[in-house]
Amino acid sequence: MTTENNQPPPSVTFIQAFLFWLKLGFVSFGGPAGQIAIMHQELVEQRRWISERRFLHALNYCMLLPGPEAQQLATYLGWLMHRTGGGIMAGLLFILPSLLLLILLSWVYLRFGQLPALSAVLYGIKPAVTAIVLFAAYRIGLRALKNAVLWTLAALAFGAIFILNAPFPLIVLIAAVLGTLGGQFLPQYFAVGGGHGAVKHSAGKAIIDDDTPIPDHARFRWSRLLIIIVVGLLLWGGVMGFLITQYGWHSALTQMGWFFTKAALLTFGGAYAVLPYVYQGAVEHYHWLSATQMMDGLALGETTPGPLIMIVTFVGFLGGWNALPLGTDTSLMAGVVAAVLVTYFTFLPSFLFILAGAPLIESTHGNLKFTAPLSAITAAVVGVIVNLAVFFAWHIFWPQGFSGAFDAVAALITTMALLALFRYKVGIIPVITGCGAAGWLYSLLL
Repeated sequence: MTTENNQPPPSVTFIQAFLFWLKLGFVSFGGPAGQIAIMHQELVEQRRWISERRFLHALNYCMLLPGPEAQQLATYLGWLMHRTGGGIMAGLLFILPSLLLLILLSWVYLRFGQLPALSAVLYGIKPAVTAIVLFAAYRIGLRALKNAVLWTLAALAFGAIFILNAPFPLIVLIAAVLGTLGGQFLPQYFAVGGGHGAVKHSAGKAIIDDDTPIPDHARFRWSRLLIIIVVGLLLWGGVMGFLITQYGWHSALTQMGWFFTKAALLTFGGAYAVLPYVYQGAVEHYHWLSATQMMDGLALGETTPGPLIMIVTFVGFLGGWNALPLGTDTSLMAGVVAAVLVTYFTFLPSFLFILAGAPLIESTHGNLKFTAPLSAITAAVVGVIVNLAVFFAWHIFWPQGFSGAFDAVAALITTMALLALFRYKVGIIPVITGCGAAGWLYSLLL
């Protein structure tokens, strides 16, 4: 540590924080791991706004919650530095660029998706998405499946959703029950640590350092917790009440609000874990979009910054466009309203979890650990993600079903993408770009 780093940097103004979180919203590619790495490099190592230990303490809490952990971490750090307004600002700016980009891309997709050039690019990207989903299952499994018991849970979850078509919430519930029992009778198999390791080094004295006293606004108070719970219920219930009054319970917009509220509370293990649930509801139950459109949406979601769960914006836009809940000749307005609505209901719980729970977490700086139920849920999530990859591969390699022709070119693109991800450690964006280019080049040869 240099002499210069023995002193913390100057305090950060609200405007400086605003500019940083805005910038992060536009460059947060690479999924949660990449987004967390960017925040760590910027805030811990370069800017020294927060110490490594405090950063990891916040991250471990976010990893325990349903929802996108990178967005929740941004909310937590923004709140810690600049109170409730800072947390809301950081969390919103983390997703705002992605929201606007996906609304634009959704409109382009619906208006121009049949253009040969765009169709060719999407033809190459969709096999890449299959490889990326498999790679996500591998990465999560590498961290989560530490023994034969957890491997067995993953296999059972795969069989439950693939063979029995069991709903995702039921799988999560059963995994949590098994994890609770396992934690009591087989604790050695379920006592999995937080997974982020200990503090290895210090970048220097930080504004919020290891020994920095807890700011007054970050101290836990029962009155404050009660206020946040009441405000949260009003924010959720007020919008739901308006939708029910205005359109009725069975309208598309009301059902979107209810469905994505449930989805937001089931996103243990990241976006890939909840995508099968979103698929079951949006495609099979409500028919807001087709299976092909769902895969196209995931391909678009992989190319934009922000959490991958932002694919719900695409789902909402297409659901609003197709269902036309606002009346005839209002497709674009219905799509935008539905996209914003589902994003609101998906991320509202994340803000409430941080603003309500972070003061309690700040009251102790001990290292949090994953509970036994969460260990079991994470194991089950691996099996669910593998099922998602199988589903994508099935529809991409046999687009007309098993009775139709096998698409060898799509299989080759998936194989090359897997090789790039596993063997050569190529990033997701270059893989998607390369596969999209391969699809376009292939179209020129036809």
